[in-house]
Amino acid sequence: MMFLRLFSLGISAWVLLAQTPQYTGSAACRTCHSAIYDRWKQTRMANVVTDPKEHPEVIIPDFSKADPLLTFTRNDVALVYGTKWKQRYFKKTGDDYFPFPAQWDINNKVWRAYFVREGTDWWVPFYPADNMKRPTGPTCDGCHSVNYNVQTKTPTEWNVGCEKCHGPGSAHAARPARANIYNPVRAGALHGSDVCIQCHSQGRPLKNPIEGRYYDWPVGFQAGMKLDDYWQLEDHKLGETTFTHFPDATGHKNRMQGNDFVQSAMYTHGVNCFSCHDVHGTANNADLLKPVQVLCLECHGPSSPNGPHTATIEQHTHHRAGSSGNECAACHMPKIEQTIADVNVRSHTFRFIAPAEADRLKMPNSCNSCHTDKNASWATDALKGWPEFSSWRVAN
Repeated sequence: MMFLRLFSLGISAWVLLAQTPQYTGSAACRTCHSAIYDRWKQTRMANVVTDPKEHPEVIIPDFSKADPLLTFTRNDVALVYGTKWKQRYFKKTGDDYFPFPAQWDINNKVWRAYFVREGTDWWVPFYPADNMKRPTGPTCDGCHSVNYNVQTKTPTEWNVGCEKCHGPGSAHAARPARANIYNPVRAGALHGSDVCIQCHSQGRPLKNPIEGRYYDWPVGFQAGMKLDDYWQLEDHKLGETTFTHFPDATGHKNRMQGNDFVQSAMYTHGVNCFSCHDVHGTANNADLLKPVQVLCLECHGPSSPNGPHTATIEQHTHHRAGSSGNECAACHMPKIEQTIADVNVRSHTFRFIAPAEADRLKMPNSCNSCHTDKNASWATDALKGWPEFSSWRVAN
């Protein structure tokens, strides 16, 4: 009788496992979604992590040129991260990867030291001050892969694959239907953007440590779940400049898009990440659905109740048509969040950062991010001559 009961329980567990969707890898999606798959395959999402043994062309710098920071060889590199702003290199030891102490600054074409210093990321005190004792499994790999398993230290696949945003797809691959796959675009503004914020934000898991290690990504979260059940965004006190935030709560560094976005008027009014971006790949910068100015003016413009409330865009921006200063993103998404050295990415609060206020807070402003040869006083004086705006809003 006991054997029959155990046998019955085993069958039930097998049936339950068979009914629970499993991760299959992005290649399983290509059969039905070949056009989307082929576009995605060319994106940086699909090529964040590369094995240089399979694709030696991914390594950008010339390793044969001597440099004091270059203490390792091409043959030492097991994985490569990044192809746009910076490129980092990793060594495999046992079943973990570890970052080498130099990274390539792609824009400036120079080697720069790579070491996460004390007083920066929250997890630093929990790891030794040695790159070779800071494994990427807890600090990086969960965002650069699909279904990273903290027990086996392996993912279903490297890179941001289909199931990173759509959840495990075995049931959908076997019998395609809307009901058996997660689509964040249809999930609504409240939680649809969670699939992006899980990696494009600074924070920490609600539960830490996990099996003795401190993780810097939302362990246990998968598409379709509520991210705030697994992840808390980095705290900030207004008025303070920190590693992650400027005094007004705008992000201070890269990977703060989610922290910025959830405090924006856009997020409050139901805009989500997919309102602007298509991570399957587009011909536009940052995988925008349309060129940035075209995209903004679909919801904002002289004839829109959303503003700007001027007869023309040029009257609103005080910059000539066709100039970079006439683009919405120049003022409302200034490039002030550092990714490496002097290379910055755009903020995502969509707030105009007034120069006078920024000067008081000792932080960058929207004007001088472009007019780098001028100062905040010059920008404030210029704004006082713009009759379309309340001086209380932009010049005080």
